[in-house]
Amino acid sequence: MNLPQELKYATSHEWVRLDGDIATVGITDHAQKELTDVVFVEVPKKGQKVSAGKECAVVESVKAASDIYAPVSGEVIDANPKVGAQPSLVNTDPYGEGWFFKMRISDPAELAQLLSAEAYRGAVGQ
Repeated sequence: MNLPQELKYATSHEWVRLDGDIATVGITDHAQKELTDVVFVEVPKKGQKVSAGKECAVVESVKAASDIYAPVSGEVIDANPKVGAQPSLVNTDPYGEGWFFKMRISDPAELAQLLSAEAYRGAVGQ
């Protein structure tokens, strides 16, 4: 299982890449493998306020539909149009071109609830 060490992870299978108070969010390699072939992605709209632990996006595969949860609270500042047009990017490059959205974090203290790569690996039994 591919788990970049520099990222933070939510137990609901989202990853977070931090750059100051900006978080880029996507789903983990483990999540995309469980879903299998992703065929549809709906990302939140720019300007949307999201709350940690609340639904904010949807991903559908040939196997299942799943809600995507905001790993932290904030305001969406960018959404990835590529995953809407080419959902398979979530499978082929979950930590790169397959990102879902970027957000400005409103409560940095929430980052303490996220897991390291090692802790996430343990949480998913890998």
